[in-house]
Amino acid sequence: MAPLSEVLERVGRFLAFTGQCVIVLPSAFVRPLAVWQQLYGALVGTLPLVLVAGCTIGIVSWLQLRSLLSMFNSETLLPSALTLGTVRGLGPVIAGLIAAGRIASGIGAELGSQRISEQIDALSILGLSPLRRLVAPRVLACMIALPLLTLFTDYLAVLSSYVAEAIGGTMTWPQYRLEAIRYLYMRDALFSTLKTSVYGFWIAVSGCWWGLETTEGTEGVGKAATRAVVLATVLVLVSDVFLVRLEQLIPD
Repeated sequence: MAPLSEVLERVGRFLAFTGQCVIVLPSAFVRPLAVWQQLYGALVGTLPLVLVAGCTIGIVSWLQLRSLLSMFNSETLLPSALTLGTVRGLGPVIAGLIAAGRIASGIGAELGSQRISEQIDALSILGLSPLRRLVAPRVLACMIALPLLTLFTDYLAVLSSYVAEAIGGTMTWPQYRLEAIRYLYMRDALFSTLKTSVYGFWIAVSGCWWGLETTEGTEGVGKAATRAVVLATVLVLVSDVFLVRLEQLIPD
């Protein structure tokens, strides 16, 4: 186990790196092709996992809620309860955790490989900023990708729950759709979706940080990918707590 002083030093360097990422983030807008390449890779690599997760959330939530609400003869509340729980809670967190596992590890391994092959050192020798060239496009792409993945997760969850209702329930699609959005307000949906950009920021920063910190050759690349996933997962969960509380403090 690392000494406390070493841990604190690493935390300080990570916070300094985070501040640098915020500063260089606007430079990504002048490299749209690099951002698009990263965004495309993030979406294509993560969508299959989101597809499975969204359908699973919808079906499992339908099974659990229907058996619970049937005890109180309140089956008509199922679409509303499921939609609210997905859009405001489960959907964003599940999308964030999936992205933490898929995207953070990919970024960590990619930048780690570039570090041990001295490509990043070559950029610095040429007078080019690795933060502007490598980090900023990945951070911006991830901040854009997370809301899109969240929307996809939410839509699939609601749609798969209706499929379950059509097979094992009694409500028609017009009825189900009307009840699903009855208590869902645009303000809640927008905040819950857009807050995942914060998840995207932390996921990309975690991957970039550990990728650039890679040492020990090829073995270090694997360690960087693993540590990036762990750090990104923790930051997504912690930031979700603060963002939910922030949403509650915003007046209607």
